[in-house]
Amino acid sequence: MKNVKLIFGLLLIAVFITSCSVHRVHTNANGKIPPGQMKKVTGEKSAKNHAPGQQKKQPNYR
Repeated sequence: MKNVKLIFGLLLIAVFITSCSVHRVHTNANGKIPPGQMKKVTGEKSAKNHAPGQQKKQPNYR
Protein backbone atom coordinates (compact mmCIF):
# COMPACT_ATOMS: atom_id res chain seq x y z
CA MET A 1 0.00 0.00 0.00
CA LYS A 2 2.93 2.33 0.73
CA ASN A 3 4.27 1.75 -2.78
CA VAL A 4 0.95 2.72 -4.35
CA LYS A 5 0.81 5.93 -2.30
CA LEU A 6 4.41 6.75 -3.20
CA ILE A 7 3.83 6.19 -6.91
CA PHE A 8 0.61 8.22 -6.81
CA GLY A 9 2.38 11.05 -4.99
CA LEU A 10 5.25 11.10 -7.47
CA LEU A 11 2.81 11.10 -10.40
CA LEU A 12 0.87 13.95 -8.84
CA ILE A 13 4.03 16.01 -8.36
CA ALA A 14 5.13 15.27 -11.94
CA VAL A 15 1.77 16.45 -13.29
CA PHE A 16 1.98 19.71 -11.34
CA ILE A 17 5.54 20.38 -12.49
CA THR A 18 4.84 19.71 -16.16
CA SER A 19 1.56 21.64 -16.22
CA CYS A 20 3.10 24.91 -15.02
CA SER A 21 3.63 27.32 -17.87
CA VAL A 22 6.21 30.08 -18.02
CA HIS A 23 5.38 33.31 -19.82
CA ARG A 24 8.39 35.04 -21.28
CA VAL A 25 8.46 38.65 -22.35
CA HIS A 26 10.45 39.30 -25.50
CA THR A 27 12.98 42.10 -25.33
CA ASN A 28 14.82 43.84 -28.15
CA ALA A 29 18.58 44.41 -28.45
CA ASN A 30 18.47 47.30 -25.94
CA GLY A 31 16.83 45.11 -23.31
CA LYS A 32 13.58 47.07 -23.49
CA ILE A 33 10.15 45.57 -24.00
CA PRO A 34 8.35 46.66 -27.20
CA PRO A 35 5.15 48.68 -26.67
CA GLY A 36 2.90 45.88 -27.96
CA GLN A 37 4.38 43.35 -25.54
CA MET A 38 4.11 45.81 -22.63
CA LYS A 39 0.46 46.32 -23.57
CA LYS A 40 -0.11 42.59 -23.23
CA VAL A 41 1.68 42.46 -19.88
CA THR A 42 -0.29 45.34 -18.37
CA GLY A 43 -3.59 44.34 -19.99
CA GLU A 44 -4.25 47.78 -21.47
CA LYS A 45 -6.15 48.26 -24.72
CA SER A 46 -3.66 50.69 -26.29
CA ALA A 47 0.10 50.48 -26.74
CA LYS A 48 0.32 54.25 -27.13
CA ASN A 49 1.03 54.73 -23.42
CA HIS A 50 4.16 52.57 -23.70
CA ALA A 51 5.58 53.91 -26.98
CA PRO A 52 8.58 56.21 -26.38
CA GLY A 53 7.55 58.59 -29.19
CA GLN A 54 4.15 59.14 -27.57
CA GLN A 55 5.49 60.20 -24.16
CA LYS A 56 5.49 63.87 -23.19
CA LYS A 57 8.71 65.18 -21.74
CA GLN A 58 8.38 66.10 -18.08
CA PRO A 59 9.74 69.50 -17.00
CA ASN A 60 12.63 69.44 -14.54
CA TYR A 61 11.86 71.79 -11.67
CA ARG A 62 14.75 72.39 -9.28
